[in-house]
Amino acid sequence: MQLSIRNQIQGTVASIDRGEVMGTVRLNTAGPDVIAAITLDAIDELKLTEGQAAAALIKSTEVAIATGAVGAVSIRNRSGGTITAVDHGVVMTTVKVAIAGGASLTAVITKDGAEDLSL
Repeated sequence: MQLSIRNQIQGTVASIDRGEVMGTVRLNTAGPDVIAAITLDAIDELKLTEGQAAAALIKSTEVAIATGAVGAVSIRNRSGGTITAVDHGVVMTTVKVAIAGGASLTAVITKDGAEDLSL
């Protein structure tokens, strides 16, 4: 199966915390850990267990870019990196970032946001 999701990070399930309807799954990767909040139905349907190989699929429109220090925010998945490419479109800008572990992330942000960050 091919997917249109650009960011696919392989790893191993490190922990699963279950709530009433949702749970969090921590994935150890070659770079920073990734934490996914998914429904308990999804955890059960995927038969996720600790130690199992899994992939985090992250839509490029859900990746935020910061060029300086970030204070207290509720975003759990944060990673330092180096911007390797910037492609400005008419309305949107694609930003590629090399992160730890040899992985890269693609972010699609507004062109205005990219200009605000001087990208």
